[in-house]
Amino acid sequence: MSGFETDKINKVKNALNTCTMCGFCKSVCPSFKSIGWDSAVSRGRIIQTYGLLTGQLEADDSVVENMYTCTTCADCNRRCPSTVDIVEIIELCRADLVKNGHILPKHKAIVDSIQKYNNPYSEEKSVADTLGMKPRKAKIGYFAGCTATYREKKIAAASLSILKKLGADFTTVDEVCCGSVLQRIGADEEKSVALMKRNVEAIKALGIETLVLSCSGCYRMFKTEYPKFVDVPFEVLHMSEYLAKQDLKLKPLGNVKITYHDPCHLGRHCKVYDAPREVLKKFPDLDYKEMKFNKSASHCCGGGGGVRSAYPEEAKDIASTRLDEAGFADIIVTACPFCVGNLTSAAGGRKVKVMDLTELVDAHL
Repeated sequence: MSGFETDKINKVKNALNTCTMCGFCKSVCPSFKSIGWDSAVSRGRIIQTYGLLTGQLEADDSVVENMYTCTTCADCNRRCPSTVDIVEIIELCRADLVKNGHILPKHKAIVDSIQKYNNPYSEEKSVADTLGMKPRKAKIGYFAGCTATYREKKIAAASLSILKKLGADFTTVDEVCCGSVLQRIGADEEKSVALMKRNVEAIKALGIETLVLSCSGCYRMFKTEYPKFVDVPFEVLHMSEYLAKQDLKLKPLGNVKITYHDPCHLGRHCKVYDAPREVLKKFPDLDYKEMKFNKSASHCCGGGGGVRSAYPEEAKDIASTRLDEAGFADIIVTACPFCVGNLTSAAGGRKVKVMDLTELVDAHL
């Protein structure tokens, strides 16, 4: 295969050879459960990446589809006995695919939107203007993220309401897209780094000491990805971590059964499992039960990695599995706008309600 540049894949050549093709990843891969082909499981994607590296495989439509039906949930990383960072391999392969001109139309539209509007939804109003609160000097900064601002608006509204009720000295931020979606789909690294620098400078300019985020994807970026490229001179907390530290006076929930869904970005990628559960424990009459697969073994909602935008049916199918696991609950609480959106869209006529943790807290604070 001539002409396919493999700059990024070359960096993980040794990791590609470390995979023993044991198939342990098949037991946890959400896209494999939906699609059913080995080409759509982690080891299959590693084989295809190796084929691109060695020139034995063409980057045809089937290869592109197999690389982009991965939600990057990282459950395969957890399960891999050879400790291969499979998500890194997939994202680097995506970067080489994009560099060589193989980008899905839906993802191209997202990249163009971020370049033009600073968000993936082609919304012309800034985040601060949409939230209706101008940035100012304050010790606490609230970073809403694009999805909570423009799509799952109840989450941003609940977060602002909670901070006001708690009497926090806080401000919104003159924020732009955090860059997560660009990293997940393999867009030019320079584009995401430019967003990182812009956000950090805007936060520093307001004298913010603690940044609180309600989006797990944005949180992962600031917590683990930003420090690889820019200095982050302030504390970074997910809203669940912030609320776990507060003395919340919460009203009873009433006769409802609650369960919690761990977002992949917050859980497996950032190891935040306890904080959301500590917040739920603050409810005086909590009727709580864990799903069978929880914390590090939690199943993906199907909404991440660019899957929902490019392959909505696969995303819905993956979400249905998770909803089945929560069949005993009246409310599924989670801590990510992507999880809220994808689980809700797949719920259909089911009795279960999907809520972000901030919505539940705000309604009873």
